Amino acid sequence: MYTFSSRLKTFSLVLIIIGALGIGYGFFTAPKTVDDVKAMMHNAEDSHGAATAEHTEVDDHASKDVHEVTGAIKGEHATENDHEAAGEHGDDAGHYEHVLMQAQNRPWTAIYVPMIFFLLISVCALVYYAIQRAASAGWSPLLFRVMEGVTGYIGIGSLIVLAFLVASAMHGNHMFAWMYASADPTAANFDFAMETKDWWLNIPGFLIRAVIYVSIWIGFRHFILKNSRLQDESGDLKYFKRSFNLSVVFLVVFLVSELFMAFDWLMSIDHHWFSQLYSFYVFASMFVSAITVIALVTIYLRSRGFLPQVNDSHIHDLAKYMFAFSIFWTYLWYAQFMLQWYANIPEEATYFYPRLLGEYQPLFIGMLIMNFVFPILVLMNSDYKRIPWFVVLAGLIILTGHYLDVFVMVAPGTVGSHWHFGIPEIGALLFFAGLFIFVVFNSLTKAPLLPKENPFIKESEVFHY
Repeated sequence: MYTFSSRLKTFSLVLIIIGALGIGYGFFTAPKTVDDVKAMMHNAEDSHGAATAEHTEVDDHASKDVHEVTGAIKGEHATENDHEAAGEHGDDAGHYEHVLMQAQNRPWTAIYVPMIFFLLISVCALVYYAIQRAASAGWSPLLFRVMEGVTGYIGIGSLIVLAFLVASAMHGNHMFAWMYASADPTAANFDFAMETKDWWLNIPGFLIRAVIYVSIWIGFRHFILKNSRLQDESGDLKYFKRSFNLSVVFLVVFLVSELFMAFDWLMSIDHHWFSQLYSFYVFASMFVSAITVIALVTIYLRSRGFLPQVNDSHIHDLAKYMFAFSIFWTYLWYAQFMLQWYANIPEEATYFYPRLLGEYQPLFIGMLIMNFVFPILVLMNSDYKRIPWFVVLAGLIILTGHYLDVFVMVAPGTVGSHWHFGIPEIGALLFFAGLFIFVVFNSLTKAPLLPKENPFIKESEVFHY
């Protein structure tokens, strides 16, 4: 049996505490009124003007201080852009109100990105586990307990997401602009996009579907793992067959639930835009992240002596999946981005403009390098896939890249051009990383790490090539 080490447990709890403080700081420092926004923008304008007059005599540290003071509502040239936007619309009051909502969205966005990131990693780990079950794979049973442990976060992660979505539906934030729009042409908040989308994008349906999604994930995990435990206790193959059947059904049901989940929880943030490939793109990003986490947990446990039967061939196979689905993600990225950008249809290109050419360009290009260029250059070599520390290094970079991918999916539609990486973002990431580590490794203590009664366990133990 695996024992959750006190050092790792303490580390995860420290991350949670530090992260909670960072989240609290984000909400505490967010502007509360339009006057707060005006004051921050005025201070940033003065600082920007002084820097320009002195021909950039103000060094990088001073510039960093300005960003910390202005928070999410300012960028390097945000003052000029803000005044231009206000002039174009002829409504300073409406412009300041819009900037206020974006600034208040910053701590919520900081929470939402890692919250979705870690939940979908856990869900996609269940998908990977179900694929191994449905394929009756002989190489992977030694890793089944690791996969089951990573899926342990689905329960608490789903409840947190549901609480967040309920808060959004009760107008606790402005993360989903469509919640404030109307399909009525005579209404002050009329939005032309809602004329064709309000049948789907409505708060009751949105919340009901969210409950259905998480119920599917939690329910199938419960029954698949229940049969896995019963098989270990009795050795009866009927439980193995039940797990097989449940896995096959889950893979079909998951495909449908993930399709609409991605539409609801991510794509509807930019509700004027749409893409038929979006759900598959999200899945590819989260699936490779899930495989990477499974590989990292496996390597950690093996280094602690808990999985002595796991050899370099198992690590090699996990790394092959990391490489393969990095290529798959790139294919979907290219298919979605290039076709829409080349067509140059306004309602399609508008989604990519701030990401490719606007304020998010460094993140957009950076995550592309980490998610495609780096895996291609590093994981293509077969020998490197057998080196644990090398797989760990590659895995950390892949996870960072796909975290940035989720951030770029969410932030342009919630905080606009005023994105920032600071205490709220780092705090939220640390909080959910700590919670994920605590839940996953606590789940690993619930059953022996070796599923002895699995009919393919011997094949897995001698797996080598």
